[in-house]
Amino acid sequence: MHVLHSLPRFDHVDVIVGTEWSDDAGVFRLREDLAIVNTVDFFTPIVDDPYVFGQIAAANALSDIYAMGADPKTALNIVAFPKGTLTLDILGEILKGGAERAAAAGTVVIGGHSIIDAELKYGMAVTGVVHPGRVIRNIGVQVDDALVLTKPLGTGIITTGLKKRRASPRSVRAAVASMVALNDTASTTMRRFPVHACSDVTGYGLLGHALEMAGGGGVTIVLKSRRLPVLASATQLAAHGVLTSGGRRNRTYLKDKVIVDPSVKVPLLEVALDPQTSGGLLIALPKADAPELVKELHAAGVKATTIIGYATPFEGAPMRLV
Repeated sequence: MHVLHSLPRFDHVDVIVGTEWSDDAGVFRLREDLAIVNTVDFFTPIVDDPYVFGQIAAANALSDIYAMGADPKTALNIVAFPKGTLTLDILGEILKGGAERAAAAGTVVIGGHSIIDAELKYGMAVTGVVHPGRVIRNIGVQVDDALVLTKPLGTGIITTGLKKRRASPRSVRAAVASMVALNDTASTTMRRFPVHACSDVTGYGLLGHALEMAGGGGVTIVLKSRRLPVLASATQLAAHGVLTSGGRRNRTYLKDKVIVDPSVKVPLLEVALDPQTSGGLLIALPKADAPELVKELHAAGVKATTIIGYATPFEGAPMRLV
């Protein structure tokens, strides 16, 4: 963010969402009734199966579009592939996995770009569409809002456990199923409600993304640690020191921005700090509407959806974990 603030600002009358906040995607108005939403995301493998890696990376990139209340339409593959150390069959499987998730999202892969690199990386640049008046930002949380989360936490811890051969096959399967799942149903369902803000939970972890949502609103977001949906074995792995470097960076960044109640168990705090890949949507809406949203999401198959907190008038810090 420091680097972005040092860059020249591109002021344009049709830029609805730019770089001024940490939104999930940029939004540009084409006409009074149509805006395009642009995002890009790519990373190194987090699972061994190349096809599944492609699925996860694509679902993760598509998620930014869903978080803005938009529908993805086209995607471009982004590939960095090592020369001479991996076979092209592996790349083919990665691209097939990405294509499968794009097709499931009703999105057309129309091209891409590849380079030779020492380390394998894959992702997508995705373009979506939305009505300019229906864009959902990651800011705008209001006092007495409830916070709803649509996927369980702990993917970073579990995939780290996989690399260290300490995660059980059951926990890895659960993490993969969560990461491969699209946020399309969660997104289309939330649009029927008076949502004030939304973000998908990714690299900054639950606490980091909730902090972004609290920004500029004069509120404190209070998250209840015991209400957090957590993947099987994530807290046990955290208790045994299976943590990510990203989680440690999140802890350092958030240490003076989040008040953590002494009653919060350390493994749950680590899960709340854990960087997520293709995480769920974190949705802020009036408390009165939250139970019905959860009910509809459960009925639509988004079973992990849970009310995990609420917003109060500012209480000395933008975030509290209790």
